[in-house]
Amino acid sequence: MTRFFRHPANIPIEVETHSQPSPAPDKTHHTLNLSIKGLAFRCNQAFPPGELVGIKIPFVRPPFEAEARVIWCKPREGQFELGVEFLDQDDAFMARMVEQVCHIENYKKAVHRSEGRLLSSEEAANEWISKFASKFPCS
Repeated sequence: MTRFFRHPANIPIEVETHSQPSPAPDKTHHTLNLSIKGLAFRCNQAFPPGELVGIKIPFVRPPFEAEARVIWCKPREGQFELGVEFLDQDDAFMARMVEQVCHIENYKKAVHRSEGRLLSSEEAANEWISKFASKFPCS
């Protein structure tokens, strides 16, 4: 059982394995949830526990990048769900980015519900940053 609050999120991330230097054509995935400690996502490929991967969230500025270790991998509906933990747990910037990404995704959904606008993740990030980043509490 995790000791860290997990935020449900559908955030596009890029995942690259260190064992395969050239990125796979389907390296972009979507998160299922995020926490300060790690994240879970769904993909078409199984990864063995212990595998080191690079995680990147390219639409935030600056892009969020972290090294992570696969903790679990389970088959689910013809794909795989993976849980990874970040290797650098003391990175306060990482925690802030994870929180901001969750707020941006919530903003994107709220704009769609209230205004009917369908924003890309990048558009939502740009709007949220211009409106709310200065008010976002420091970690």
